[in-house]
Amino acid sequence: MSHILYAEDPEPAERLPAGPLFVPVRPGPAGCTARLFRTPLGGRTAVGFTSAQRLTAALGGAQPWIRLSVSALRALAEPVGVAVVTVDPRFRPEAAPRQHLRAV
Repeated sequence: MSHILYAEDPEPAERLPAGPLFVPVRPGPAGCTARLFRTPLGGRTAVGFTSAQRLTAALGGAQPWIRLSVSALRALAEPVGVAVVTVDPRFRPEAAPRQHLRAV
């Protein structure tokens, strides 16, 4: 029996939303900056949400945001050493066990 090997996986390994994300930002003297967070293992990640409702549920109604594509968010995060983008993360209160993302 012959086995066929393919150079590339026919299914994409990373599923990304088709449209722009709702990205939490922090106001600063030169404008807004995308907020960065830490994963449970301590790695840094940029974060985006697929809806304003998901962002509000995770970070509250007072959290400012902008719309960015995944590629634009990556381009903003990479110069500061952040290569990971997390979409629709679940956040945890600071006093809870370390199982979800936390703000940095």
